[in-house]
Amino acid sequence: MAQQLAIGVDLGGTTVKTGLIDSSGTILAQSKLPTLAEVNPAAVVGQIVKSIQEVLPHAGGRPLAGIGIGSPGLIQNPGGIVKSPPNMKDWDVVPLADEIRKVFNVRVEVDNDANVAAVAEAKFGAGKQYPDFLFVIWGTGVGGGIIMNNQIYRGPSGGAGEVGHISIDYNGLLCNCGTKGCVEAYVGQKHLSKRTIEKLKSNPNSKIVEMVGGDLDKLAPMHLSQAAEAGDALATEILTEAGTLMGVMIGSVMSTLDYRVTVIGGGVSAVGDFVYDAIRASVQRNVQKPMREEIRIVRAQLGNDAGIFGAAGMVL
Repeated sequence: MAQQLAIGVDLGGTTVKTGLIDSSGTILAQSKLPTLAEVNPAAVVGQIVKSIQEVLPHAGGRPLAGIGIGSPGLIQNPGGIVKSPPNMKDWDVVPLADEIRKVFNVRVEVDNDANVAAVAEAKFGAGKQYPDFLFVIWGTGVGGGIIMNNQIYRGPSGGAGEVGHISIDYNGLLCNCGTKGCVEAYVGQKHLSKRTIEKLKSNPNSKIVEMVGGDLDKLAPMHLSQAAEAGDALATEILTEAGTLMGVMIGSVMSTLDYRVTVIGGGVSAVGDFVYDAIRASVQRNVQKPMREEIRIVRAQLGNDAGIFGAAGMVL
């Protein structure tokens, strides 16, 4: 049986990444173009179209199952309407699925980038063997997706999976969303960097300073991981605390959904075992005892290509 083909588009604030993918998960062709987000929505749509046109000839005339697009911003489904994506000039409400469908006359699906990454891991990555799992994307912020019976669960209004805005302290830090105590406010990359810099004032000899070459503006989670692996006490403390707080949220969601598996992706997820050990220990403390032996906390596998794989996976 011939493999089905689909095109996946990962729409980012600076780059449009597009791939032609078959149903076995092989990337047959790729394109990478500037988004032109600083121009206007028409320019962005034009870049999406151009990127699709660059990979389409590699299909060799075979029909497409469709085109999937992962986008930042609020997504109204059904309809594939993208509302107010951050850092895109003059973009209010754009019926993106319709715009792309007009050009290529195939099925087009659009979803937010967290849901798309969850689909990627479900179809092609770490979640393939699990029909039900929680996906957490941990980077600048914290997002998520819920895979239920091998499908993404969006909820009645499409907002399911916003796990980063679960409060772990009702009197805690104020999150950008306006709620106090959101886990994102404690473990997002910006907060981790801020907390590290504050702690370095009383720990000037920490290996973290060495890892960034003395330039704290370059500080990233990977530097914390490298310092922790080198035995640095401060880096270990910060990563353990972040993993513990993340585990509180994950344990609560897993208990609510009666789930046993969580897949973690995103930039922060690439750090070493210090974070994962802390997450696992914290989850164990925050789920019901009968669940504990079956709990699995798994690293995502697809890395920077998750957006392309997941977008294509929505139509395969």
